[in-house]
Amino acid sequence: MIFTLVVSSQSINSAPKNTEILWDTYGIPHIYGNNTQGAFQAFGWAQMQSHGNLLLRLYGQARGRAAEYWGEEYLDSDKWVLTMGVPQRTRTWYQAQSPAFRSYLNAFVAGINAYAKKHPDLIDDEVEVVLPIRPEDVLSHLQRLLLFTFVVNQESVADMSQHQSPAASNGWAIAPKRSASGKAMLLANPHLPWGDLFLWYEAQMTAPGIDAYGATLVGIPVLAIAFNDRLGWTHTVNTHDGWDAYKLQLQNNGYLFDGKVRPFETTSFLLKIKQKNGSLREQILTVKSSVHGPVVSQKDGQVLALRVVGQNSSGVLEQWWDMAKANNLTQFQKALQRLQLPMFTVMYADREGHIMHLFNGLVPMRNQGDFAYWQGIIPGETSKTLWTKNHPYQDLPKVIDPASGWLQNANDPPWTITSPPAIKAEDYPLYMAPRGPVYFRAQSSARMLAEDDSISFEEMVAYKHSTRMELAERILDELIGTAKQQEDELTRRAAEVLVAWDRKADADSRGAVLFSFWVDNIDLDTLFKIPWNEKSPFTTPDGLADPQSAVKALADAAATVEKAYKKLDVAWGEIFRLRSGKLDLPANGGDGDRGIFRVVNFAPTGDERFQAVGGDSYVAAVEFSQPVKAMALTSYGNSSQPNSPHVSDQLPLFARQQLRPVWRTRKEIVAHLEERKVF
Repeated sequence: MIFTLVVSSQSINSAPKNTEILWDTYGIPHIYGNNTQGAFQAFGWAQMQSHGNLLLRLYGQARGRAAEYWGEEYLDSDKWVLTMGVPQRTRTWYQAQSPAFRSYLNAFVAGINAYAKKHPDLIDDEVEVVLPIRPEDVLSHLQRLLLFTFVVNQESVADMSQHQSPAASNGWAIAPKRSASGKAMLLANPHLPWGDLFLWYEAQMTAPGIDAYGATLVGIPVLAIAFNDRLGWTHTVNTHDGWDAYKLQLQNNGYLFDGKVRPFETTSFLLKIKQKNGSLREQILTVKSSVHGPVVSQKDGQVLALRVVGQNSSGVLEQWWDMAKANNLTQFQKALQRLQLPMFTVMYADREGHIMHLFNGLVPMRNQGDFAYWQGIIPGETSKTLWTKNHPYQDLPKVIDPASGWLQNANDPPWTITSPPAIKAEDYPLYMAPRGPVYFRAQSSARMLAEDDSISFEEMVAYKHSTRMELAERILDELIGTAKQQEDELTRRAAEVLVAWDRKADADSRGAVLFSFWVDNIDLDTLFKIPWNEKSPFTTPDGLADPQSAVKALADAAATVEKAYKKLDVAWGEIFRLRSGKLDLPANGGDGDRGIFRVVNFAPTGDERFQAVGGDSYVAAVEFSQPVKAMALTSYGNSSQPNSPHVSDQLPLFARQQLRPVWRTRKEIVAHLEERKVF
C-alpha cells in the first residue's frame, strides 16, 4: 500500500489554511476547501485519482465522439447522444448556470486537468485523447446519465415493454417514535450495475457553509446521496414516467399534426469512426425532429418521435449542492421546490426528528389516460396528446411525519410507502404512478419496518442485509406438501431439501439454489391462486394456482441442479460468487423478484457458477444523534484505477454482511490516514 504525505507548515490536526484532501485507509477522500472553488477543484483531482480512466471515457462518450476515439463499438452510443441533442444543449446549460456555480464547475474541471497534467503516467494512453476536459463535458455527462439513461434509455425505446429504468434501490426513513434511541434514522441503499456510468464514488466535502458526506456517480461534481450533521437524504428509482414515444403520420415529406402537414426539422452530424488500422471512417448522421422531439425509430412503416422531460433543467447540480448545504427541512424543501432533478424518490430524515418521502420528478401534465396508457405508443397527430408543462412541486405525492413513524421505498408506487397508507392514489391523476402491484422486495421492506416498533441502529443495519425470500413464505409450504405426495423420488428429495432450507440466500443457505432455479422455471404472473390486491398490498399475491405444474417445474429444477452440482442441497455461496481480481468469495443476497431486500444481481460465468454484477452498491446507515452515528460500504471499493489498493478492498466486508464505520471528524480521519494532498 502506498502512503504519501505532502508536508506543509500547518499541523495535520488543525483546521486547514489551504485546500487539502485527506485520504483514509479505504480510499475515501475527505476534502477540506478553504473556499468552495478549492473544494470543487480538489474533488475533480480526487475523482481522477480514483477513477481517472473511467471518468475520461464517460466524458468522451458524452461528447458523442467515442467512436472517433475508440472505434466502432461506440457508434450506437454516439448516435444516441447526438440524436438526443446533448452537445448542443450543453452549451445552453453552461450559460444558464449561476455565476457562482459556473465558477465551481470550472474549478472541478481545473482539478481534473491538473491531475492529468501532473500524473500522465497513471492515465491509460487510449483515454488521454479526451483531454483537456471542459466544463461543458460535465454537463453533457450529466444529461446523458440522468435524462438519457435513467429517465429513458436506448433499450427502453427499442423495446416499449421495458418502459421503466433497469436500476433499483431501497430507502428507509425511521422517525424517533419507532427508533430505539429516539433519534431519526436513514438508510440509503441504491442498487445499480457494478461498472460504467453507474459506479458510485464515496466522499466527504467540507468548505465554508457545508460539511457533507455521501456518494455520487463518477463524473458528477456534487454528492447525489448525502448527509450532514443535521439531515440527510437518499434516492430510489421511482415509478416515474418522464418520456413518451409518439407515432407520426407521414405525409408529403412531413408529418400530420392538428390537420396540417408540418415539415421535419433536420440536423446533420459528421461522425468519425476509428478503424483498427488507426484511420478514420466518416459517416453522416441525419436527425429528423418533429414538434414532439427527435425521430428515434423508423421501421415496419412506423415512425416514432421521442419526448423527454428535463431538457431545460440546467440547475440539477446546484440543487443537489444546496440540498447538502441545508440545515433543516424548510431549507431542504426550498431546494427541492426548484424541481430540477427529473426523477427519483427523495427519502429524508433529520436531527429534529422529521422524516419525509417525496415522489420527486418532472411529471408531465397530461390531458387523458392512466399510467398504463402512457406506457404505450401515443398518437402523434394531435396536440391533445402533446404535453408541454410539468406538475409543480405541490402536486407531487409527498408525506411528512406519517402516523406510522416509518417510510420505505423499494421502487414501489408512492401509495405503499407506509402502513396505514399516508398518500391516497385517488387524490392524484391516474397517470401519476401505477396502482400496483407491489412486488415482493417492497413487501419485505415494509414488513420488517411494520413488525418492529423500536428499531435500533444495529437492527437497521441487520435488516438491511436480510436475504430472506418473501416469495418463499407465500408458496413454499404448499409446494412442499404437494411435492411430498409425488411418487417420483427426485421430487420427494427436493421437497426435503426445501423443508430444511432457512428460506434465505445467505452464503451457507442450502435449498436457495434449488428454489432459485425453480423460480427461473415458472411464470410469476400466473403462479398465484390469489392475485395481488391493492387493499392487501403487503400480503398478496398468495397460494399456488396450479400446484401440479409448480411441482413439475420443481422436478425439472432439481434435475438441473443435481446434474450441474452433484447434489440438491448445494450451498448458495458455493454457486453464487463475488469475484474481482484475485478475490473469489461466497456471495449472499439475490434478485429482488424473489423478495430479497439485500439485492445482488448475478450473471453466469461459464463454469456453472454465477458472478455478482450489480445490486447493493453504496450503502449508508445514519442515525441523527449528536454526534451523528453512521456506517457505510461501497461494495466494489472506492477506486477503479489499475493497481489501486482500493479496487474491491471492501468486497470482503460485503461478503460478511458488514458495513464500515464512517470517519467524519478530522481526528478520526487522521487516525486512519493513508495519504494527504495539500493544494
